[in-house]
Amino acid sequence: MFNETTAAPPEAPDDPVLARLLPDAYQDDPESAGEFRKYTESSLREAKKYFAQTLLETLPAKGGRVKLNADQARDWLRALNDVRLMFGVRLEVTEDFEDQLTSLDPKDPRLAAFEVYGWLGAVQESLVRAIAR
Repeated sequence: MFNETTAAPPEAPDDPVLARLLPDAYQDDPESAGEFRKYTESSLREAKKYFAQTLLETLPAKGGRVKLNADQARDWLRALNDVRLMFGVRLEVTEDFEDQLTSLDPKDPRLAAFEVYGWLGAVQESLVRAIAR
């Protein structure tokens, strides 16, 4: 049986995407970061899984218009944010995203991924506007 008070804190992820999705709370204090991670990482992972599952479950089976209530829209925002973070890390997106995108050679195999990253941002923006109404 797992005992949170005596178990060693989980290590910070080596994978850059996971490190971005599950960041250290105290970057200058590894001991405090480990303690924080010990008590929060499991629930953070479960929440991320829940948001992703909500997104998948609310997609129309045959495509078409997506209809969400406010809670589902917020879950979509959280899930899409995680997907964009993944793309951003893997593609090494900077604040100059538009310049990065326009400077890519049309034959660059990363072009489609950059376009998906931008599209996801537009979807997030539309959800934010819809929730604010």
